[in-house]
Amino acid sequence: MTDVTHEGPLPLYLRDRFAPVPDEHSAADLTVRGSLPPELDGRYLRNGPNPLPGEDKGHWFTGPGMLHGIRLRDGRAEWYRNRWVRTRELEGHPFIREDLNVDLTANPANTHVIRHAGTVLALCEVGLPYWVTPSLETVGPYDFGGRLTTAMTAHPKEDPVTGELHLFGTGFAPPYLTYHRVTAEGVLLDSRPVAVPGPTMMHDFAITEHHIVWMDLPVVFDPTLAGRGGLPYRWDDGYGARLGVMPRTPGSTDVRWYDVDPCYVFHVGNAHEDGQGRIVLDAVRYDRDGFRHSWSDIGGYTSPSGPGGGPKPGLRRPPSVLHRWTLDPVAGRITESPLDDRAAEFPTHNESLTGRPHRYLYTVSDDGITKHDLARHTTHTHKTPGTRYAGEAVFVPAADGTGEDEGWLLSLVSDDDGAAGELLVLDAAELSVQAVVELPHAVPAGFHGSWLPDQR
Repeated sequence: MTDVTHEGPLPLYLRDRFAPVPDEHSAADLTVRGSLPPELDGRYLRNGPNPLPGEDKGHWFTGPGMLHGIRLRDGRAEWYRNRWVRTRELEGHPFIREDLNVDLTANPANTHVIRHAGTVLALCEVGLPYWVTPSLETVGPYDFGGRLTTAMTAHPKEDPVTGELHLFGTGFAPPYLTYHRVTAEGVLLDSRPVAVPGPTMMHDFAITEHHIVWMDLPVVFDPTLAGRGGLPYRWDDGYGARLGVMPRTPGSTDVRWYDVDPCYVFHVGNAHEDGQGRIVLDAVRYDRDGFRHSWSDIGGYTSPSGPGGGPKPGLRRPPSVLHRWTLDPVAGRITESPLDDRAAEFPTHNESLTGRPHRYLYTVSDDGITKHDLARHTTHTHKTPGTRYAGEAVFVPAADGTGEDEGWLLSLVSDDDGAAGELLVLDAAELSVQAVVELPHAVPAGFHGSWLPDQR
């Protein structure tokens, strides 16, 4: 993508809490306010876009990935590091090669970071993942021993019972969608094309105990928009909107589709089967106006916030809210309704319940971090003060906990005023502050992260 030069004010994604940091840093023995739980023995890693100094790729989503990591052990914050993911794109290689084929290794690897089967992967949905070390050094592109030949979603789902990793790849030409299954040992065993009518921008999906849930929604790739300083995707009213249910049975590509009201979903909270044959999906939903306002805001030329922010000028309601769809295969119908009326993004949950019934979800907005009790239909928010904004809240379960919300939430906090970042540690049950780790410099707002407990 061509770099963009600005004659006027910098776009939002290059300033305030989104402002990229110009250097890589390492710091040891960080200051901790409060008390870090001794059980937090591992690394918190978070990914996000961070353009090189003087660089602008035209949209928040397209900057090269930078990992931020904090090592916690014995109630101490031993170190902080930030490192660019050294991809072929960062080295200057184009995504579209001279032969007009796509180079899946030339991507920003800027969206998520996970560990599966002992391998840490930096992810971005338009290409292959990048293998990185727990100390944030880049090893190189990772294709599961040559078996992965499509792009890989930034939101794979690990089944907490089987240990399998479920993922998909989208393409700009057929097959537009391909499903993949990786064993608990890290072997890609199963790849199947799934029929969809066009190059939909499918960012996330869901699993249940027996099914895959697809979201075929009306934001699609448009090559005529390429090279204009943004992303080549647009809302297409004619594309339609539907959710699909595919059995996890090996080899199956049969999908039962359900039409839904037009919307877009960046991020799923969780999904499960309700014991009556129905599938319940909880996710953050954008209607058309909400998507267009947010897409413009995160492109950076309007104000004030970005995904998960407060209501935008001209909107009567938040651009995105937590929403529930219930798919009933016996009756052949789907019902849907909002779960809350406040702005929400980056939903998370206790991942030991991925694909299973859950009671709690955690979301973020400009106000702070909100806990949603879906059984009691109540919410509780930890508010971040002033110009400080919490990022995605990653749930870490307590080792001996028996309750779904027994554990902690980890969130990187950024500041519009350029103050140093913080790692916020909340008690997940009460949303009370357990500890704050002071970081040595500002940390830009970013996307997704993971807690990597020490493997013994």
